[in-house]
Amino acid sequence: MTEPTLFVGGAGGKLGRRVVELLRERGYAGRIVAGTRDPDKLGKLDGVEVRRADYTDPAGLAAALAGADRFLIISTDQIGTRLANHLNAVAAAKSAGVTELVYTSMPAPEAPSAISFAPEHLGTEEAIKASGLGYTILRMTWYTENLLGSLPGALARGQWYTSAGEGRVSYVSREDCARAAAGALLRPAANRTYTITGPAALTTREIAAEASRIAGRPIAVVDVTDDQLAAGAKAAGVPDFVIEHFIVAFDRNTRERKVEAVTDAVESLWGEKPMSVADVLAANRAALLGTP
Repeated sequence: MTEPTLFVGGAGGKLGRRVVELLRERGYAGRIVAGTRDPDKLGKLDGVEVRRADYTDPAGLAAALAGADRFLIISTDQIGTRLANHLNAVAAAKSAGVTELVYTSMPAPEAPSAISFAPEHLGTEEAIKASGLGYTILRMTWYTENLLGSLPGALARGQWYTSAGEGRVSYVSREDCARAAAGALLRPAANRTYTITGPAALTTREIAAEASRIAGRPIAVVDVTDDQLAAGAKAAGVPDFVIEHFIVAFDRNTRERKVEAVTDAVESLWGEKPMSVADVLAANRAALLGTP
């Protein structure tokens, strides 16, 4: 029996490229196609066919998908136009004869949500389900690596300002997200939605304690309101767009307990347990300390 052809969209990004590498590492015997807007940037991947694939070009994307059986749609980062691009990808897949879709969504995108782009993810999920194609939806919790953007500053100040309260986040590493996506591509779609998480949901104080232990520096968590958090970020020169759509929204979303679910989806899809927050921070201690 011929193995299905696997098409990884967004293969030029960190997540997509790692999915391709994992499929190769697992010794997948079928055809692997890496789709990217800029094939020259992606370069050559041994045993992998690289094709130009742009979600803003439906006809070109449909041509790129020719012969593909399973298509991984990695969500774009273009807030505001993301849904339109994703709908193009679903339509192109159907036109090209793709039979199964895997999509990287976000946790709990249903309304009400503090996250402004949640409707884009929910709309994509609905379009995939309405397409009639087989599907696997992967609702990926926030990357643990995102903490490496905020924790170095908190460690340097000795303070972490947050409006998340006692809310918890089941942070998951990018590597484990890639493993889950690769695992989903390697099995027939069962029309299921998975929430992809790390092994535990932690409060801001618990994360601060782990970071302090690993870095050898104290962090005092300071509880503030959303308005105070926004004002502090603005005073620090953070762009309004980032404050509104990410900093405040993410803390509110955490406080409203939208990202505290813990599942065994990574192990179920890939066969290995996910890394803890401490594992990831320890492996990136230099970045945590803000040193090269």
